[in-house]
Amino acid sequence: MRNFSIGLFLIICLHTFFLTYAKCQTNYFIDGYHGGIWGHYPPTYTTFIADNLDRHPFWKINLEIEPVTWDAAKLGDLEGYNRLKKYAADQSEKGRVEFVNPSYGQSYLFNVQGESVIKQFELGIRKIREHFPDASFTTYSSEEPCFTSALPQILKSFGYKYASLKNPNTCWGGYTSAHGGELVEWTGSDGSSLLTVPRYESESFKSNSTWQTIAWNNAPEYLKGARAQGIANPIGMCIQDAGWKNGPWLGQPKGFEYKLWKDYIGNTADKSKTPIWNFTQENVQVSLVWGAQILQQLAQRTRIAENKLIMAEKLHAIYSVNNNLPLKKDVFKSAWENLLLAQHHDSWIVPYNIVDKQRRLNWADQVKSWTDKANELGDSVLNTIMPGRAQLAGGSTKITVFNSLGYRRNEIVSVPIDFAETADLYVTDEANRKVASQLTIDSKGNKVLLLLATVPAMSSVSYQVKKSQVKLKALPKMSVVKRGVEYHIESDLYKIVIDASRGGTIKSLTAKVTGKFDYVNSVPNTFFNEMKGYFYRDTAYHSSADQEAKISIIEHGALSIKVQIQGFIAIHPFTQYLTLRKGDERIDFRTQIDWKGNPGIGEDYHQVKDWKQEQLKKAFYNDKFKLSAIFPLAISDQSVYKNAAFDVMKSRLNNTFFSRWDSIKNNIIVNWVDVANDAEKRGMAMFTDHTTSYQHGEDGLLGLTLQYSGRGLWGKNYTISGPSEFTYALLPHTGDWQKASLWAKSLAFNEPLQVIIHKGLSQRKSGASLISITDPNVEISAVQTDDSAIVFRLFNASSKAVNTNVTINSRSKKVIFMELNGTAVSEFAPNILNDDKTYLVTNIPAFGIRTLKITL
Repeated sequence: MRNFSIGLFLIICLHTFFLTYAKCQTNYFIDGYHGGIWGHYPPTYTTFIADNLDRHPFWKINLEIEPVTWDAAKLGDLEGYNRLKKYAADQSEKGRVEFVNPSYGQSYLFNVQGESVIKQFELGIRKIREHFPDASFTTYSSEEPCFTSALPQILKSFGYKYASLKNPNTCWGGYTSAHGGELVEWTGSDGSSLLTVPRYESESFKSNSTWQTIAWNNAPEYLKGARAQGIANPIGMCIQDAGWKNGPWLGQPKGFEYKLWKDYIGNTADKSKTPIWNFTQENVQVSLVWGAQILQQLAQRTRIAENKLIMAEKLHAIYSVNNNLPLKKDVFKSAWENLLLAQHHDSWIVPYNIVDKQRRLNWADQVKSWTDKANELGDSVLNTIMPGRAQLAGGSTKITVFNSLGYRRNEIVSVPIDFAETADLYVTDEANRKVASQLTIDSKGNKVLLLLATVPAMSSVSYQVKKSQVKLKALPKMSVVKRGVEYHIESDLYKIVIDASRGGTIKSLTAKVTGKFDYVNSVPNTFFNEMKGYFYRDTAYHSSADQEAKISIIEHGALSIKVQIQGFIAIHPFTQYLTLRKGDERIDFRTQIDWKGNPGIGEDYHQVKDWKQEQLKKAFYNDKFKLSAIFPLAISDQSVYKNAAFDVMKSRLNNTFFSRWDSIKNNIIVNWVDVANDAEKRGMAMFTDHTTSYQHGEDGLLGLTLQYSGRGLWGKNYTISGPSEFTYALLPHTGDWQKASLWAKSLAFNEPLQVIIHKGLSQRKSGASLISITDPNVEISAVQTDDSAIVFRLFNASSKAVNTNVTINSRSKKVIFMELNGTAVSEFAPNILNDDKTYLVTNIPAFGIRTLKITL
């Protein structure tokens, strides 16, 4: 009996201990607001936020508000704005307001290029500090999946210490992989890392939902699962949409505490176990309605503007330094601000939603307005210093060709001309040497002069168009031979056989550098460069190879051959141009499909319109049914490599296909993907003019998503409302993607040589290379003028650290290696030789970026 009493006493004591321990356990929660005037932010919402901070002393908020919103709040809600400023003045870990995502346009980031990612933070932080001068930026967090693999080094360079990879209540567009426990070291491919709260391995998806994980409200199963995983201080999160009227999301705290991210990570989370997570782009598991016409056109517009502004900044710097013009700061700031807003995540996920009620503009319309403005502002700056940029007429025969890249280029440029008589025109360079040229007519019937330009790194070269007094001997043309239904095309680099009977698809593609190796794999009922998709109203697959095509050679000379292919996909006519150029490893394709009505293209799957009842399975996820350009490759043991902002990764996917929200894969092509045989050192790269999805499977087929028409997010019908146009390119190569310099080749695709035509004016000075580098895998990703200085950024697009030699065509006072937030890392005296040039040797880690400021 005595033993029983002692046992009972021990049980009671243990029970009391565990109850007390359980009560002592504290859970944590991240609350705050997401959105802004372009997303959702009522006119007096700042007062609402300040009122709730007054009313609930326990409450802390993490803000992810579009920075331009504070301009409107100051103007229309000054009282609330001033009260919020007082709260935000305390930026300590024990304060009540933290700015967690300052990006100017709240971009997804995974869908844009590296310089856009940097500009999002640079201009967003500047705008927030206009209103909140004491604002600190310590933790990056987003309510949407606004992540990309290069973020650790970018965020660290802006001064960030921490990050969160959760987005529990807005997973419509995707989520990050579940990985790890309380904290991890989020590590990018350059080796930079941030102490980060991941989506826990125990953080599962919410049942009957296509937008939530169980962390959105600190559900009991979430907290229980986290503790079972060994997480001592579990934290949930919901950064509310601005406009919601809840105040504190979970009400009065009971068994939990509201936190700022920087306080939780800095002072609460267990930092004794922080495993390294080598995060890749495929850990960003995201999906949009790829192939939908509205999204495709939006993506093309943003890419055009993005490339134009990057080029414009470089050309402006080249011209300004070479001609001793003032080096001004923020010359393209307004243009960038327009583009950054055009990259807003809402434009990509809800392009049909009305964003400007007064003008009845949807997101896609607004993107067009912003990108048009960005292009206009960029052009206006260049036109002030480089007038002309028009058509070459009889009284104006001088042109200048600019190279915005950091390496020497020998490429063909195209010059529109308006000479009454074009026979016996020829071109000379600055040394009066003849340059190879070719006269042709473009697809619109305009006269065009092609010339083979040779331009050193980041410089310009001038050419003169002249008329010979004697008949000129024509240069040998590239070869075209018609054999029955086949057209055999041969350039200096390739032999291609086009089969007219199969819709102009490619029967054979041999790169001369690979000898007799033919990249086209013979697959039954599948053709190379075939466009094929499932038309569900016809309950049938339709293909461009189903009907014979008409083949025309519309450009044929020594420098270029352009093939026009006219065919049909079912009843829908298409016109495709295939172009080969002398010395150019790229094979370019431009296709227009003139749709008859609005055909349904994609998986035939019923999807309800009510977002509250959305099924896990969705038709727009399944790329197998979308219209795609297909390339069966005769490459064995295939590996896939793909780029993202400041990164290249080897894919870990067995295939890119999925059909459910809870099994999303990262199947995104930003600029290029490469299918290669690592052992044989042979591959085929595919470039695209916009972010979309690519396809690859165990069958060895590479595909590019072209068109989808059907139900999309929230059951919205994504339609076809006119012609579609696609631009892409193929590049067969030997060696791996680094040996083939695919990053540099992609840059050439994005930043073609720029031609300036002088209207009776002469350019003051061509000049030597503004900046040149020795390593072909190092990119000069940006060059900007900055008050008697130039700021330029280098990116090492290779998997090994490099010491690269940099030459600046100017005598420099000082050189500063700086972080992205403007902090000087080191300052050193430049090495200047007798030629008045500045010489540097810069070490850059694999996939690393380095920013340098040179005072001239």
